[in-house]
Amino acid sequence: MNRLEAMAILVAVVDAGSLSGAARRLGMPLATVSRKVGELESHLHTRLLHRTTRQLSLTEAGSSYVAFCRRVLEEIDEAERAATGEYASPKGELVVTAPVVFGRLHVVPAVAEFLAHYPEIDVSLMLTDRVVHLMDENTDVAVRVGALPDSALVAAGVGTVRRVVCASPGYLSAHGVPSTPRDLASHECITFEVLASTRAWVFATDGAEISVPVRSRLAVNTAEAAIAAALLGVGVIRVLSYQVADALRDGTLRVVLEDYEAAPLPISLVHKGQAPLPLKVRAFLDFVAPRLRERFA
Repeated sequence: MNRLEAMAILVAVVDAGSLSGAARRLGMPLATVSRKVGELESHLHTRLLHRTTRQLSLTEAGSSYVAFCRRVLEEIDEAERAATGEYASPKGELVVTAPVVFGRLHVVPAVAEFLAHYPEIDVSLMLTDRVVHLMDENTDVAVRVGALPDSALVAAGVGTVRRVVCASPGYLSAHGVPSTPRDLASHECITFEVLASTRAWVFATDGAEISVPVRSRLAVNTAEAAIAAALLGVGVIRVLSYQVADALRDGTLRVVLEDYEAAPLPISLVHKGQAPLPLKVRAFLDFVAPRLRERFA
């Protein structure tokens, strides 16, 4: 039995949530994946996975063993990177993730410049408004907007962004302009569930934050959908300032309740902090960070 191969297959099964999912990811027959996991369990004389018709979960022994497997496989990956020269010159594939609108407006231009400067680095850019887990999804760098939870990841701040409430001039003409956050109770709101609750928005007044209930006429899961609805006069939105910069500039949306805005949200570049740090990651951070700081100065 090739134990390293079996360990990698086991980790793939856990990450995919099923034997069949791992088989698809690995391009292996399902029978081979099942046999390799079974051989590993036989070698260890213990069950690593609970299998049912609906779900798969780790046993207590399996949980600790998979954590060990991840460390071993990561160290092997690091050794291979060093052996192939990835730590001698910036090259290889770099996987980056960022929020959809932020990525389109700010990361794509920076990546285009980066690629021109580093012809031996290829970039895979994943734009999504969900939080991508760097360790689990083989991602090198993430752009995060918002407060960061405590973790082993390393973060570098590149600026801040406001959370703004706005609506179309037509909507405000028909429904009136709210003068305090409490006025939102009588307004129709469009909520963006990734940024904030669909039931309440947070504002600042007298140095303290207050949570104000809102009436969500329309709930969406992307900022672009919320903005499109606001432009059509559906209601009031609360989004990040860069997401509506063009609409505010051309007057198709207007900011309201500016005096009550909550504290700006930090923008960070986050990476796994390997030691040594691959040169492709260091090159990207050194190249992109100052460009983002200049945009959000």
